[in-house]
Amino acid sequence: MGPGRGIGNGRRILLVDVTTPRPDRDSGSLRACNLMRLLLGEGFRVDFLPDDGIDAGPHAQALRDLGVQVHCGGATRARRRWFGQHAAAFDAIIISRYHLAEYLLPLLRRHAPRARLVLDTVDLHHLREEREAELRKDRTLQRLAASTRRRELGSVAAADVAWVVSPAEADLLRHAVPGTRVEVMPNLHEVEAAPAPFQARSGLFFVGGARHPPNVDAAQWLLGAIWPLVREKLPGCRLHIVGDGMAEVVGTAGNLEGVQVHGHVPDLGPLLARARVGLAPLRFGAGVKGKVNLSMAAGMPVVATRCAAEGMHVEHGRDILVADDPAGFAAAVVALHTDPELWTRLSGAGVDNVRRHFSFEAARATIAATLPPSAA
Repeated sequence: MGPGRGIGNGRRILLVDVTTPRPDRDSGSLRACNLMRLLLGEGFRVDFLPDDGIDAGPHAQALRDLGVQVHCGGATRARRRWFGQHAAAFDAIIISRYHLAEYLLPLLRRHAPRARLVLDTVDLHHLREEREAELRKDRTLQRLAASTRRRELGSVAAADVAWVVSPAEADLLRHAVPGTRVEVMPNLHEVEAAPAPFQARSGLFFVGGARHPPNVDAAQWLLGAIWPLVREKLPGCRLHIVGDGMAEVVGTAGNLEGVQVHGHVPDLGPLLARARVGLAPLRFGAGVKGKVNLSMAAGMPVVATRCAAEGMHVEHGRDILVADDPAGFAAAVVALHTDPELWTRLSGAGVDNVRRHFSFEAARATIAATLPPSAA
């Protein structure tokens, strides 16, 4: 990323997350790392504190190499003492996820009364839980989702600014918590300058870690209901499933003909460059889907459910193909894998979409609005 516009003027920003981001493992981590890169490029001094207090080795060092001051180890585990000693030094503090904000915001109001306190929701947890409860018709999940909603909206109300990843979630919060200041901080991606063309690619690509329930459900639905229909039309096609823990999740379904389960892949570049169609068969979830961003940024068109396409600024047939039932999803996959004209049109539109809505440039306005050069 090139030099920023210097709006930070050396002001000091602290980011707090559950653990040190691992950008090779999940989209939330990639977003967090790119956010820090963006803040540094804009002239802010950036500190990072993992709530687990653990020095994550090479992942922590990668942040230090960027210029981030990382606070971890025994001293930071004594949270109240650490914030009492250091919080007042920061002009703004960004807390990722509502459950951290629940206990940190009251503490920071005492120890950093002049700092702007930002809750980065990452995605709306209660929305994802509500959708899973509805899909499974599970009353216990419904009660848990209702509890999460109360807690999450309480944290949003307690912050100075709430960040969400999409306009859809911004609208939801503004309605649910009137008077709350909400800004859209999108996923952040760099687009491939010269994506591999249709002829140089083949096969299908699904990525998602097994610790995230929507990914587990999506992989199982893909293998059980969609993939057999695709194989009928494309008997030579290969399906690549990537994600930490996915081999255990899919079990014997991973042995289906044409399926290759990779598990965790540190560098997705080669797969993103050679697979032809990205898949996002999510039946529940919230936020903006990093798997869709990743594929489109690499010039790989995507077939997605409506849930997966939510908040992506996409339109069926223009940027992406959308289907919610197995037959429709499989038909869209076959069409995109076999039609070079359709593929090329959607490939270009996807790259343009990421550049307009999910690039570093697109996020600068949110940084300027949330963290203005003058004291908060």
